[in-house]
Amino acid sequence: MTLKFTTEQQAILDLPENHKTFLFGLSMRGKTTAGCYRLSKMLADGMDANNILILTPQRTLAESYYQVVNDPNLPSGGQVDVLTFGGLAQRLVSLFWPMFAGQAGFLNPQIRPSFLTLESAQYYLAQVVEPLFSDGYFENVNLDRNRILSQILDNLNKCAFTCIPYQSISSRLKSAWVGKPSQLSVYEQAQVCANLFRAFCYEHNLLDFSLQIEMFSQYLRTSPVVNQYMLQKYRHLIYDNIEEDTYIAQDTVLNWLPDLDSALLIYDQNSGYRSFLGADPQYGLTLKDQCDQKFEFNHELVISKDLVYLSDCLEKTILHQINKETLFENIQPAFRMLNYHYSPEMVEGVTSTINDLVQAGTPPAEIAVMAPFLSDTLRFSLFNSLEKKNIAVRTHRPSRSLRQEPAVQCLITWAKMAYPSLGFYVSPSDLRFALMQSIQDIDLVRAGLLARITFKDNKQAGEMTSFERINPDMQERITHLYGSAFERIRLWINQFREAPSGDLDIFFSRFFGELLSQPGFGFHKNYDAAASASLLIESTQKFRRDTWSINDNLQNPVKAYLMLVDEGLVGAQYVQNWQQQTEDAVFISPAYTFLMVNRPVSVQFWLDTGSIGWWERLLQPLTHPYVLSRYWPEESPWTDAMEYSNNQLNMARMVQGLIRRCRQQIFFVSTACNEQGDEQKGPLIQALQSLLRHTQGGMN
Repeated sequence: MTLKFTTEQQAILDLPENHKTFLFGLSMRGKTTAGCYRLSKMLADGMDANNILILTPQRTLAESYYQVVNDPNLPSGGQVDVLTFGGLAQRLVSLFWPMFAGQAGFLNPQIRPSFLTLESAQYYLAQVVEPLFSDGYFENVNLDRNRILSQILDNLNKCAFTCIPYQSISSRLKSAWVGKPSQLSVYEQAQVCANLFRAFCYEHNLLDFSLQIEMFSQYLRTSPVVNQYMLQKYRHLIYDNIEEDTYIAQDTVLNWLPDLDSALLIYDQNSGYRSFLGADPQYGLTLKDQCDQKFEFNHELVISKDLVYLSDCLEKTILHQINKETLFENIQPAFRMLNYHYSPEMVEGVTSTINDLVQAGTPPAEIAVMAPFLSDTLRFSLFNSLEKKNIAVRTHRPSRSLRQEPAVQCLITWAKMAYPSLGFYVSPSDLRFALMQSIQDIDLVRAGLLARITFKDNKQAGEMTSFERINPDMQERITHLYGSAFERIRLWINQFREAPSGDLDIFFSRFFGELLSQPGFGFHKNYDAAASASLLIESTQKFRRDTWSINDNLQNPVKAYLMLVDEGLVGAQYVQNWQQQTEDAVFISPAYTFLMVNRPVSVQFWLDTGSIGWWERLLQPLTHPYVLSRYWPEESPWTDAMEYSNNQLNMARMVQGLIRRCRQQIFFVSTACNEQGDEQKGPLIQALQSLLRHTQGGMN
C-alpha cells in the first residue's frame, strides 16, 4: 500500500507514540486517511497488532482500516481488532457472561446465551406478540407488520444507547404527544410488546442488540475486572467518526482514555447523520478534553471552490440566513438543473446524461445517483435504463426487505419447490418470475409458457413436467436453448428433494454455486444478484445459528425463515454489500445511505429535488428519535415548530454532507409530478429556486 500524505497528515504521522490526539474538521479533508497512515506506521514500526483497537460506529466506515490491516506488506504476527462498539460489547458480554448472568435475572445463567441478529430478533418478537395482533393491537397503524416489529426493537435500542429504562418508553412518548388521543394507546401497546419480548429473552437466554448493550452498560462498563482486561489487551486506540456513535459508546471510551498509551480520536464537524439511530455528536465532542492535543484539518482535498461556495450558499438559503447584504457570485459551474415533467422522462434524461459523461471519460464508479427514497419502481427503471446503455449499476438500500430483491424472490421460490413437505404454495406467476431470473436472457412470454405448461396451479410446490414431454411445437416456440436450462433446473430440484438438507443456507449455497452462477443462467456475471444471494445466505446462516437452541418449541427453522421473508423481513446490513462499491459501476442509493458510504465521487445526481422526502422525517408512529434521547426533558411536548426546526437543520446538514462528497459537479433533477402524479414543491427545490434568484448571472 503506497502512502502519500499532506502536511497535516504528516503531522499526525509524526506524533509521539504515547500521545492522545483529538483530530477534527469537516468531512473529506483527509482525517480518516491520516488515521490509516497512523495505523500503518504503528504496525510498520513493530507495534504489537494485538494491542491496537480500531473503533467505528458501523462496519462500512471501517473499510479504509480493513485495507491497511490486510496489507500484505505489513509485518506478520498479531491481528488488529477493527470493531464497532456493538461488536466489542458483544465480545465482552459473551466472555464475562458467567460473571453477571445470574445477577441480571436470566433464567438459565449456566447456559451460554444466543446473540440475535435483526432477523432472528424480529422472528422471536413476532412469535411473542402474535396473540396481541390477533387481539387487535396496532389495528389503526398503517404499517406492514415487519415495520411495526422493527420500530418496537428500535425503541429498545434507543433506550439502551442512551441509558434510558426501557420501561419508560410509553410514558416518554405519551408525554411528548400533542395530536389525537387515539395515538396514546399505540404507545401503550408498543410498551406491552417490548416488555413481553424482553421477558422472553430473559427466559431463553436471548440477547438482541439492545439487551447486549444494556448488559454491557449495567454490569461490565464500570467493572474493574472488565476494565483491567480491556487495558491489558488494548493499549492503543483509533476511534473514527465519533459523531456518528452513541452516548454509551462515547462515554465508555471517555472512561478508558486516561489509562491508554495512545489514542487518535477523529471527529467530523457538521455531521451526525445517524441521530435518528441514536448518534450523539454533542456528547462526542467532550472526548477532546481528555486528549493531549486538538488538531484541526483545514485544507480541502476533494471539493472544489465552486462546490464549497454552493454548499455555503445553499445551507444559508435553507436556514433563511440570506439577507440583502449577502454577496453572491455566479455558482453556475458547480451544478446544473435538469427539469422534467414525469418520472419516466427523468429516468430517460438522467440515463442519457450519465451515458454522455461515461463516453466523455468519467468512470461509472465516479457517478452516484441518489434520492430521498428509492422506490422499487424508480430503482428498477434506472437499473434497466442504464444497463441498456451497457453501464454497470449497483444499488443499496439498508431498509429494503429481503423479499424485494429480485434475486431473493427467485431463490425463495426455488426453496419452496425444493421443500414440498413444508406446504408452501407456488403459483405459475411465481415460477415465471423465478425462471426469468434464473435463465439468462429468457423473455417474459417464454418464461410464462414454461411455467404454465410444466407446472399446474393446483399443486403446492409440486413437481414440474419435463421439457421433453411437452408439445414439440411448443418446444420450438420456447426454444431448446431455454428448455435445456429449464431441464437442468428441474432435475437439480428433483435430485435435492430426494435427500433435502435441513439447513436452508446449504440449499441456497449449492443452488447458486452449482447452477445459477454458471454460464447460461441468470446470476452468471450478475454482481447485483450475486450480492443479494450472498446476503440471503449469510442471513439464513445467522438465523439458523440464533434459533436452533429453542426452535423445538417454535417452528421448523426452514419453514420459519421462509415465512419471515414472505412477511417482509428486513435484511440486516451486511458489510459485503458496501464493500462491492469498488466495482466500476454507477452507485444508486438513498441520500443518507450514500453519506454513510463516506467516499467521494466526481458527479452526483440528486433525483426528485421537489420531493418532500428531502426534508420530512420518516413516519414512525411507534417511536421518536428525539423524544427517546438523553437531551429531551420529560413531560415536554414535541410541537410542530420543533419538528419544522429539526427538519430544516437536518436537511441543511445532509445537503452540506452530500456536496462535500462531490469533486466536480452536481445535477439537481426535478419532476413537476411524482410517481403518483402529485405536484412536487418541497423545501429543497424551493431553496434552490430562491438561491438562483439571488445569484448573479442566473442559469442557462
